[in-house]
Amino acid sequence: MRIHCLGGGLVGSFVTRQLHDAGMEVHLYDIVERETPASFHLGDASLADHSAADIVVNMVPGSIGHSVLKTLHREGHRIVDLSFSETTPDQLPDGPGVVLWDVGIAPGLSNMLVALAHRELGALDEVTIKVGGNPAEPDEEWSYMAPFSPHDVIAEYTRPARIVKDGKTTVVPAMAELHTINANGRTMEAFLTDGLRSLIDLPASSMGEYTVRWPGHIQRYQSTTLSPEELVEAWHFDHQRPEFTWMEVMVKTAGKTRTWTVEDLGKDGDSSMARTTGLVTVACVMAWTERQLFDEGIHPPEHLPSEVIHGIIESLQNQGVSIKLDIRDS
Repeated sequence: MRIHCLGGGLVGSFVTRQLHDAGMEVHLYDIVERETPASFHLGDASLADHSAADIVVNMVPGSIGHSVLKTLHREGHRIVDLSFSETTPDQLPDGPGVVLWDVGIAPGLSNMLVALAHRELGALDEVTIKVGGNPAEPDEEWSYMAPFSPHDVIAEYTRPARIVKDGKTTVVPAMAELHTINANGRTMEAFLTDGLRSLIDLPASSMGEYTVRWPGHIQRYQSTTLSPEELVEAWHFDHQRPEFTWMEVMVKTAGKTRTWTVEDLGKDGDSSMARTTGLVTVACVMAWTERQLFDEGIHPPEHLPSEVIHGIIESLQNQGVSIKLDIRDS
């Protein structure tokens, strides 16, 4: 099975290595040199010949993600998309390609967990997703380092957030509803961002996704005079600094509350965000190599069959990612 991986950043390099170690024939395409066990191709991934690929994994930054995906879709590939571009793949014109998109931790695993609850319980009363990748300890500066494209983080902070309120889609300013939370014993802050994406279409009375940061981080951002390029430098990822990724997905309906808690501290030199995001991507690719997930169309994570979702959860747990489910009466 031949897999073409486009983009070899923190997550892309991890995904490439994992697929190679799983026995796939993997080719990595990037505009900068990458050290990888896969066959490496230097240059513009969108201009390369992908005709021999069984699956193409799009992991380029969000700023160019949609244009690259559009080309791949027009060429008729089977595509796993992890670019998280602002223009979502469901906006693509008709084409022969087949796309599974937003296959990270959130969006991605979060969508899958909510979909499981919806299939079992029906229309949902309340859905709350809280997620963030952060240093293990705060500091006197930003208390943050970007585990993926810093420009995508800035877009997350500036793009208005779509939420569901009283059963209707509503747009609110990014960073609204700032509040303190307990993230497994850590006092953190959460604020609304535009992370629901395809989940907006799932029947629910109330739904929102919150980004989680150390206290003071977002207030510093709101008052900064630094340019985007200066923020990219300030948020540079330090591989030597301990960090963690934490997510809580809470669903309430019919007098029941289901809460999934996902946490990872990194392992074997791989960051927690690379692992939690990348392992979901890898599991989706592997599932598609083992069975024909989709014959046509554009599919968000919640379209995956329940048995595939359970398999993805199990694969993350087998790799040491903590995923716990708590069910109780509301």
